[in-house]
Amino acid sequence: MNKKRTPLLSVAFMLLAACGYTASAQLQNAGTLNEPVDISKDFEDYRNTFYFADELNSFDPATGKGAVKYTRYEYKTRQAFDNMLVKPDSVPANEFPATEYEASPVQPFLIQFVSERTVRIKMASGPQFHQPKESIMLVNGTAPNHPESWKYTKTAAGHKYSGKYGTVEIIANPWHVKVYDASGKLLTSTLHNSDVQNTYTPVLPFSYVRRNSDYSRSMAPVFSLEPDEKIFGCGESFTQFNKRGQKVILWTDDANGVQNETMYKPIPFYLSSRGYGIFMHTSSPVTVDFGKYWASANKMMIGDDVADLFIFIGEPKDVLDEYTDLTGKAAMPPLWSFGFWMSRITYFSEKEGREVAKNLRKYKIPSDVIHFDTGWFDVDWRNNYEFASKRFDDPVKMMADLKKDGFNVCLWQLPYFTPKNTLFNEIVDNNLAVKDRKGNIPYEDAVLDFTNPETVKWYQGKLKHLLDQGVAVFKVDFGEAAPAEGIYSNGRTGFYEHNLFPLRYNKAVAEVTQREKGYTLIWARSTWAGSQRYPLHWGGDAATTNGAMSATLRGGLSLGLSGFSFWSHDVGGFVTKSPEDLYRRWTPFGMLTSHVRSHGEPPTEPWLYSEDFLKDFRKADNMRYELMPYIYAQAKDCSERGLPMMRALFVEYPDDPGSWLVDNQYMFGSDMLVAPLFEEVTERDVYLPPGQWIDYQTKKLYQGGWHKIRSGDIPIVVLVKNGTVLPHIKLAQNTQDMDWSKLTLKIYAADATTTATGKIYLPGGEKVQTLTVAKKGNDFEVSQDPLQGKTTFKTEWIK
Repeated sequence: MNKKRTPLLSVAFMLLAACGYTASAQLQNAGTLNEPVDISKDFEDYRNTFYFADELNSFDPATGKGAVKYTRYEYKTRQAFDNMLVKPDSVPANEFPATEYEASPVQPFLIQFVSERTVRIKMASGPQFHQPKESIMLVNGTAPNHPESWKYTKTAAGHKYSGKYGTVEIIANPWHVKVYDASGKLLTSTLHNSDVQNTYTPVLPFSYVRRNSDYSRSMAPVFSLEPDEKIFGCGESFTQFNKRGQKVILWTDDANGVQNETMYKPIPFYLSSRGYGIFMHTSSPVTVDFGKYWASANKMMIGDDVADLFIFIGEPKDVLDEYTDLTGKAAMPPLWSFGFWMSRITYFSEKEGREVAKNLRKYKIPSDVIHFDTGWFDVDWRNNYEFASKRFDDPVKMMADLKKDGFNVCLWQLPYFTPKNTLFNEIVDNNLAVKDRKGNIPYEDAVLDFTNPETVKWYQGKLKHLLDQGVAVFKVDFGEAAPAEGIYSNGRTGFYEHNLFPLRYNKAVAEVTQREKGYTLIWARSTWAGSQRYPLHWGGDAATTNGAMSATLRGGLSLGLSGFSFWSHDVGGFVTKSPEDLYRRWTPFGMLTSHVRSHGEPPTEPWLYSEDFLKDFRKADNMRYELMPYIYAQAKDCSERGLPMMRALFVEYPDDPGSWLVDNQYMFGSDMLVAPLFEEVTERDVYLPPGQWIDYQTKKLYQGGWHKIRSGDIPIVVLVKNGTVLPHIKLAQNTQDMDWSKLTLKIYAADATTTATGKIYLPGGEKVQTLTVAKKGNDFEVSQDPLQGKTTFKTEWIK
């Protein structure tokens, strides 16, 4: 964050105490400001009118354009003994005059083919007079259409399109869209009212609702869920990993932690174990019922009056590649960003910053970034983009000196401005803030309106000045409290702009950083679809508990399955001083994440704990820095293919049923399996996918399956896939001092293994290369050197 003193933005009131600050989070379902919007309530209200998609009214196979007739329904009640039943019944029109309005409206339907694996289905519940021509969620503003990649066939039941990887069938009456894979297996299908007549449970089919209160409409695409189907993604979700059986609300929220159902980073995208994924292309609030109410129905209740769905066919890697082709792949961050970030809440002065840098080098804690959180202004938390003159004698010289010693400086800031902020009047007077219906500001604080080009220009100007002074990266904090009822410069309300606020915020900071520094890098908390283009994001304000550590991993895995390659978290937790045993176990988990930062309530600096802890912290940090060639190459590969650095086991092993069931361990890149210790123990149960695995610390060999594995000196279990080359580099105290001309290739190979491979990518290189080594006698030698002598290799067979 982090901890807030803004009085209204999230109803998280801060209380001053002698020992520091304590926070009370937003109570959910209390009807308070910026509470997540649950659209599902409108689809359960018997006062509303419902329109069920019924039959295909017309269709042009050449353009993919057609129309669907909808039948009108209302919920009716019926008493059965002492029970009140509710079910939808068809009803006649109730408008006057009857000649002017349709009882069974015919609404537009469109199917397009983005690629050989991606199908777009777009439905509307009424005319669209002012649709934006471009979408900020899509990497090029619009989605491509390649109908030539699919072959059309007229069928007795309707229409069929066949492609290399699957088939889409449109049935005219009753209307269905069915999606199959290349083998002919049904992946999913729209649900018609006739599909749910064999149950007493009233089930909503593919439909839209017209609210009685204001006649606004919202779409509900409803698709089938098959037995044993599992659902993953939806952003940084901290609830159970498999979303099947859950109701998920997609509304950007200050979750105030990592152990509840709301999200800093909701993403309207999910991935199914059956071999498909779906992106709900909208910025409106979304509630998805993944079989919670009725086990076989996936209800995507979308606030928008348009349902714009992209369906991706393939295994997890294929789906993530296609989704990120559409919404954008992560830019490759600079090498130094993969080093250790040292932070706390907060360093208040130049003296403190210099002292921290001195101690990092004194205690030989490799590090590349020092972060100044909320305290670098004159008044703590009062963001005005100016260093406190009384506490920072010469910030420009400070940053230059730190840079010489291998440290980059990160600064905290946020997009909210309290009434006492020196910039408040300038922002309000120049119409740079979100307004309310009266033209005033909705909150006591001014919230920057990033839909206004003048706001972006003003804001980026403030950041440019700091970048010119020597700042390397900005912490893009908050962003979840854009006024839901606000009026934005582009004419839209917060109903459509609230969820886009983080994306616009991320974009503004990333673009000025790219323009001034030559790289795309932020440290952000909130997101929406497309934010993955602007790395990187961290997990928010975790409690300092075992449960929070475990939930942090689930959130990171879920975000990775939502198109995000890079992600981090506050090592040790944020809210209170981290207990030493927890901090010791959390540290290697952080070191084996794409990026790593210690941050939170002080102390966070390892030398302020016991001598044994300091040694353990140093070992874990040294491990990361020696692994930097592996981390850097895997990062580059992820940025090119839309893969997460920290990935669920099934991303690498989609054909292994067991890999779909594990959520407390992960693959770090393609070749390392990591199992953190979530309790104060020295061993844990670990699931290994098929094949042979070699313990990174103890060198023991394991076969696939369940094992109870003891950690090594570093309190974490790490295994390497047999046949893997892990490039290592000589330890340095920062990345700028690393010598990439000499690398050690550690070869993890069982006795019978004759070849091994690994990825390599040098700073400044053009693309990821594959190194191959072959057994020769009692050792391995490089048999294929794609770097052509740019680097010398020493081989070390680990056995």
